[in-house]
Amino acid sequence: MNRILYLLLFTLFIHNPVIKADDGYRLWLRYDLISDPQVLGSYQRSVSGWIIEGTSPSSIVTANEMKNGLNGLLGKNIERLSAIKRNGIIVAGTPENSAIISSLKLNKQLTGIGSEGYIIITTKYRNEKIIVIAANKDAGVLYGTFHLLRLMETHRDISKLEIVSSPKVKIRILNHWDNLNRSVERGYAGLSLWDWNSLPDSLDPRYTDYARANASIGINATVLTNVNANALVLTRDYLVKVAALANVFRPYGIRVYLTARFSAPIEIGKLKTADPLDPDVIAWWKAKADEIYSLIPDFGGFLVKANSEGQPGPQSYNRTHADGANMIADAVAPHNGIVMWRAFVYDNNVPDDRAKQAYNEFVPLDGKFRKNVIIQVKNGPVDFQPREPFHPLFGAMTQTPLMMEFQVTQEYLGASVHLVFLAPLFEECLKSDTWAKGEGSIVAKVIDGSLENQQLTAMAGVTNIGNMRNWNGHPFAQANWYAFGRLAWDPYLNSSDIADEWIRMTFTNDNETVARISRMMLDSREITVNYMTPLGLHHQMYAGHHYGPGPWVNRGRADQTSVYFNRADSIGLGFNRTSTGSNSVNQYFPHVRDIFENIETCPENLMLWFHHVPWDYKMASGRTLWNELCLRYEKGVDSVKWLSDQWELSKSKIDTERFEAVKALLVKQERDAKIWRDACILYFQTFSKRPVPEGVEKADHDLDYYKAYRYTDIPGISSRF
Repeated sequence: MNRILYLLLFTLFIHNPVIKADDGYRLWLRYDLISDPQVLGSYQRSVSGWIIEGTSPSSIVTANEMKNGLNGLLGKNIERLSAIKRNGIIVAGTPENSAIISSLKLNKQLTGIGSEGYIIITTKYRNEKIIVIAANKDAGVLYGTFHLLRLMETHRDISKLEIVSSPKVKIRILNHWDNLNRSVERGYAGLSLWDWNSLPDSLDPRYTDYARANASIGINATVLTNVNANALVLTRDYLVKVAALANVFRPYGIRVYLTARFSAPIEIGKLKTADPLDPDVIAWWKAKADEIYSLIPDFGGFLVKANSEGQPGPQSYNRTHADGANMIADAVAPHNGIVMWRAFVYDNNVPDDRAKQAYNEFVPLDGKFRKNVIIQVKNGPVDFQPREPFHPLFGAMTQTPLMMEFQVTQEYLGASVHLVFLAPLFEECLKSDTWAKGEGSIVAKVIDGSLENQQLTAMAGVTNIGNMRNWNGHPFAQANWYAFGRLAWDPYLNSSDIADEWIRMTFTNDNETVARISRMMLDSREITVNYMTPLGLHHQMYAGHHYGPGPWVNRGRADQTSVYFNRADSIGLGFNRTSTGSNSVNQYFPHVRDIFENIETCPENLMLWFHHVPWDYKMASGRTLWNELCLRYEKGVDSVKWLSDQWELSKSKIDTERFEAVKALLVKQERDAKIWRDACILYFQTFSKRPVPEGVEKADHDLDYYKAYRYTDIPGISSRF
């Protein structure tokens, strides 16, 4: 082939991402050649080499990232140097491992950013203009390197940098609900990443790529196993396997945690009891902790689900959650370990309102937990619903650190089929005002410890990461993993900024396309709420798989049924949680309580959460509740059609493989949205006895059809559903 023609074709190929297939494996760390000639030229002039002088395992992976990132983005070999001889050198390191950084006297800038923070500045060294990534520890250098590469991936100006960043939350942790047989509870992206049968001898390269992806967004911890724990993971055979994973993750600043089954002393320790005050049980946990730390010196600690959904716990022995948590906390305390004790509890006795139980059980225990115990609280008081009010525990426990538990996997939001960007849900909760100490006492201030000056802080995300090639099933589900990490680092970030970053790193930097896809993402959560659970409805899903609608579900214990939550009758719809009902509003601080208590001031998007509303109640739109409800369902369906139309307009800017994958999933999402709309309207109509308003599409089938409907294509669902 003519050499000039070959070079021309090659240039066209590398500058046209549309013709380059992408299976999604690289996530947001694609490092493809920058296609904008102006941006590329600017970066090539700004970056002429790099220096990393550290030799630790973390420094080595940082150097690899710098090399791969710069070479890929700039399309040429960017030299690793040993000295500064010209402008445009990137110098990364700490004052301890870099003579150059030490000579720059950055102590003032580095003060207060801790062991994981970093600064990125443009400065002069011996009259040469350089970019400096400096930190107190190697982990900060790694995070700073990812930040600089993110700026370049998103085409930001790097000519004059003055960045100071440090995490506002200490422990930023993924919760894997993975079982030892590689099934994943509420997982929709294949089998578990952890191949226990081949560990510790065989280490899948995906383990390293998993660690890279997490480090790139600041996640520094992972719980490997399901909260519905299996005690076998605490046996030595499995601990050796866990240690092998910990060795892979350590250079990326990630510590390993495990779930602890409270009855483990009985199941694997051959004791007759798991009573947390029993001396033999106390000794068993201490010995087990010592064994774990002998294999994994930086083991983080335990996550515990106890006395909830049939799991064993201290209440089985007439002990409190504090008794149980403190016993395990004492075992890991000599090793600087912690215990994350979940507040998601409801016992076998159905309460007057399931939403109240966590508050009722934990608030009386405030101040009774050890200093290395943190209570893990779901964002809302029921269970990861499409919309919930913030959990009343936030702000209510002044002497006990609380951590956030978000669900990144979409258990109630369409699994890995529906396009739902969760950052707006996360942000809505984090920026909710508890009024615990007056106006401005937002949930984010509880989580970062600033409201009560708590030193132990954490945020957890229940993840949907599996062994599917693209990690998460839906290409857009990757954005929820990304968003969780960014918000765990800084819970004050905006969803729109996070979406913009992710789109540019994952798909394209074309401004028009970025704006279009960003609008899709930012609207997607509200769209889903509309066709699933509008106006504050909640827990209306099919029993078992939680994928499709089931407002009629009434089998099983009451507080696991849909009818328990919707309270539909001839008068109206919704759960009365005011002072005339369950009075759960009283668990909030007075200012918030009064807003929720009054139907006139209660936000309409939570109205049916807190009020049993008459069918003919006049809404803000002037429509009756019944008409508003039906039209919200219709709006949800119409909006999914809009999502498909917007995606189609992006076709020329997205690689074919991922474009077609999303397009096919949007077809399913529209089908599902119609099923949700039709099933729910038909069911609630049996109580309202009112006609469906004009503008709502007529259902294709009768109610009996939808009650009998069974999905055959739900990802990650076992045959028992």
